[in-house]
Amino acid sequence: MKDFKKYYIVSESPDMVYKALTNPVILGLWTGEEAEMSEEPGSEFSLWGGSITGKNLEFIPDKKIVQEWYFGEQTEPSIVTILLHEHKQGTSVELRHTNIPDEDYDDIVSGWNSEYFGALIDFYTQG
Repeated sequence: MKDFKKYYIVSESPDMVYKALTNPVILGLWTGEEAEMSEEPGSEFSLWGGSITGKNLEFIPDKKIVQEWYFGEQTEPSIVTILLHEHKQGTSVELRHTNIPDEDYDDIVSGWNSEYFGALIDFYTQG
């Protein structure tokens, strides 16, 4: 199992970034795919037409999102923590993803950088 941590700068306020990560309509706009999402702890979510699935664990509006991502039958949960911080250019997003299966690590990191936060950054940049 591997861990991944990275910071991203999104040119929008923390409240708008939070909405983009938690509102299924806005998620669909920037991902281009149907999204199932709720801010209810314990609810399940599905992104990119089911390519990413898991359980929502914790929300602090405009500040923090914690999710468990599902990877087959792994014994330890894979936890994603997204922290949003005000930044002079908008929002500094602190991403921590723990317990990523070794065989999925490169694809997950690439996905975070291009399809997930890369797409969100492009969405707000192209506005």
